[in-house]
Amino acid sequence: MSVPATNQSGRPLRLGLRENLAQFCLLVAVNALVGGMLGQERTVLPLLAEREFGLTAYTSALTFILAFGATKAATNYFAGAWSDRFGRKPVLVTGWLIALPVPLLLIWAPRWEWVIAANVLLGISQGLTWSTTVIMKIDLVGPARRGLAMGLNEAAGYLAVAATALATGYIAARYGLRPEPFYLGIAYAALGLGLSTLAVRETREHARLEAASHTARADGRHDHLHAQLSDRQVFTQTSFREPALSAASQAGMVNNLNDGLAWGLFPVLFAAAGLSVAQIGVLAALYPAVWGLGQLVTGALSDRAGRKPLITGGMFLQAGALALVALGESFTVWAVAAALLGTGTAMVYPTLLAAIGDVAHPAWRARSVGVYRLWRDGGFAVGALAAGLLADAFGIPTAVWVIAALTAASGLVVAVRMYETHPHTRAG
Repeated sequence: MSVPATNQSGRPLRLGLRENLAQFCLLVAVNALVGGMLGQERTVLPLLAEREFGLTAYTSALTFILAFGATKAATNYFAGAWSDRFGRKPVLVTGWLIALPVPLLLIWAPRWEWVIAANVLLGISQGLTWSTTVIMKIDLVGPARRGLAMGLNEAAGYLAVAATALATGYIAARYGLRPEPFYLGIAYAALGLGLSTLAVRETREHARLEAASHTARADGRHDHLHAQLSDRQVFTQTSFREPALSAASQAGMVNNLNDGLAWGLFPVLFAAAGLSVAQIGVLAALYPAVWGLGQLVTGALSDRAGRKPLITGGMFLQAGALALVALGESFTVWAVAAALLGTGTAMVYPTLLAAIGDVAHPAWRARSVGVYRLWRDGGFAVGALAAGLLADAFGIPTAVWVIAALTAASGLVVAVRMYETHPHTRAG
C-alpha cells in the first residue's frame, strides 16, 4: 500500500489553486517583487546612458539590455535543471541573494561598465527567481487551471514593472536620475529575500504527485514524449522537434525581442520628440501596465478558448502596435500604441507558458520551461543588438518597422506550425 505524499506540515499533498491558495498568493507577491526589480530600470536607465554617461550611439547604450538578456536567458535554462535537482526553493533564495547588490551598483556606478555588471547580476537573479516562481505555480495548480495560474503570475510581475517604472519616472523628474529612483530596488530585494527564505515552501513533490497520476492525451499526440528524457532530449524537443513547444519558443523569443526594443529605444525616441521625463515615465509604464492587467483575463481565457488563437492574434496585434509607434509623433498616438502593444503581449505571454505546461511531461516540465525561457529571454539580447545596429544605421523608426515585420512573421509561424495544446479544447 502506497503512502500519500505529504507537505512540510505532514498533510497530504493536493493539486489545485484552491487547495494551495496561501502558498500560491505568496508566490504571486514574491513575483511582484521580482518584477519591481526589473521595473526600476525601465524609465531611468536609457536616459541615464545618454545624460550621465554620454552614450550617443544606440548600440552602445543598449549594451545593458544585451547583458541582461544574455545572462537571464542562460540562467533560465539552468534554473529549470537545478529546480529538478536541488528543489525550487533553494534556487529562488539564491536568485534573491544575487539581486541584493544590483540597486547599489546602479546608484554608485562611476562608469558604464558598472551598469553592465549590475545588469549581468540582474539577469542571473531574474532567471533564477522568475523561472522558479513560474515552475512552483505550475507545480501547485495542476493541469486544469494552468492558464489562470500563469496569468496571475505574469500579471503580478508586469504590473509591478509598470508601477515601478511609473514611480521611478516621477521620482527622477523631481529628484534626479540617481540615487533616489533605485531606493525602491533596495527595498524590493530585501523583502523578496525575506519572504522566500522564511515563508515560501518547496513544491517539487507536487510535480512528482502530478507525474504519478499523469494521463496521456486522447489523441495520442504526446505518446512519444516519455517521462524519462535526458537534458539534451528536452532541449531538442522544446527548441526544434515538437511542433507546439518549438513554435512557442520562437514566439517567446520574438515577443521579448520587441520588448527589448521598447525598453531600450522608446524612451530615447520619446525624448527626441520633446516629451518630458514624467511623460516618458507614463508611456514606459502604460505598456507593462496593460500587459499585466490583461493577463488577469487572457490566462484564464486560454483555459476556455484554447492557447493557439490567443498566441496567433497577440503576435499580429503586437506587430500592428509597433507599426503605430513608427508612424506616431505625439504622446496620444504613442499612448494608444503602448496600450495595444500591452494587449497583444498579454494575449501571448501567459498563454505560451501554459502551452509549455500542457505539452511537457511533469517529470521534465521544469527543464522544458527553462529551455523555453532560454529562447524567450534571449530575445532581449537579440532585440537590443538588432535594434541598436538598425537605429545607428537607419534611425529608430526603421528599427521599429523591422521588428514589427519580424513579429508578424512569428505570428504566421504559430498559425502554421502550432496545434492546440489545451487538452479540453478542440480548436487548432
